[in-house]
Amino acid sequence: MRRNHILHSVKRGIALGMTAALLALAVTGCGSSGKEDGDTISITNVSYDPTRELYQKYNEIFKEYYKEKTGKTVEVTQSHGGSGAQARSVVEGNEADVVTLALAHDITMIEEAGLIKEGWISEFEGNSSPYTSTITFLVRKGNEKGIRDWDDLVKQGVEVITPDPKSSGGACWNFLAAWHYADKKFSGDEAQIRDFMSQLYNNVLVMDSGARGATTTFVENGQGDVLIAWENEALLSIAEHPDDYEMVTPSISIKAEPSVAIVDENADKNGTQEIAKEYLGYLYSDEAQKLAGENYYRPSNEEILKTFSDTFDLSVDLCTIDDFGGWDQAYKDFFEDDAVFDQIYRK
Repeated sequence: MRRNHILHSVKRGIALGMTAALLALAVTGCGSSGKEDGDTISITNVSYDPTRELYQKYNEIFKEYYKEKTGKTVEVTQSHGGSGAQARSVVEGNEADVVTLALAHDITMIEEAGLIKEGWISEFEGNSSPYTSTITFLVRKGNEKGIRDWDDLVKQGVEVITPDPKSSGGACWNFLAAWHYADKKFSGDEAQIRDFMSQLYNNVLVMDSGARGATTTFVENGQGDVLIAWENEALLSIAEHPDDYEMVTPSISIKAEPSVAIVDENADKNGTQEIAKEYLGYLYSDEAQKLAGENYYRPSNEEILKTFSDTFDLSVDLCTIDDFGGWDQAYKDFFEDDAVFDQIYRK
């Protein structure tokens, strides 16, 4: 068994144990969701790892907007973790009123459990993705290993940090971006594509359960030569440590669409359908779109996105999930048990 596979197994066991404990706390702590006490109403937003800073600020501007509109005070409880793990927590009883997760498949999981109505992806604009991102590389200042594109991540001696696609939505986007690059490079030759991906994941030193955990491993713990990261995570790390890190945008990446939805079963029970719709809908307001850009997410409003052209590389070649047949097909092909990722990783 390969060294990094052993390391993955140990770390994943620890991560899953911690996740289970945190989810138990999350479920226990959500009993106040939807309670209305006079002029105060509370809702719970279950989100994925890298959105902590965004929603900390968004919740404040939404509270001001809703107070002015209705006279009521909103209390928003936030929950963060690996996107797949967060979706499972909702299925298992975390009483989220809304979910703001890393990819549509994680919300489909909740839909299939009967908690979200069919057709949720069309309820809000842009496949219910009020902001987007892409996948980039974060390297240490000076880029000692000369990392410029995906080819450099398969070189001998390059240590890669990326989260686990089994628990992290960001990790799924990472994998698909790399696969698309290899698909172009090898003109669709699947044997060569699989070999390329196997080499890449053979270079993975640590595979955390979520994107924020992977960032911590690279930035705070100083492990690895390169972090495959959400663009917003890379830019946030540079903003916080401008003298220590730089971002490399690969020649080919993917348009990552984090999705949002009302958890209808819970919202109906909690009496929060109206405020849940307002909460997610206001993400498309000009104020919230600008806030998304300021927090390094790409606004779905094209005109507002253009005002952040100094922040984002808008010329990068981006594939989309449609190139993989949509999320249901992509998850079946690549991330279900014994699908392509498992076949590559255990080689």
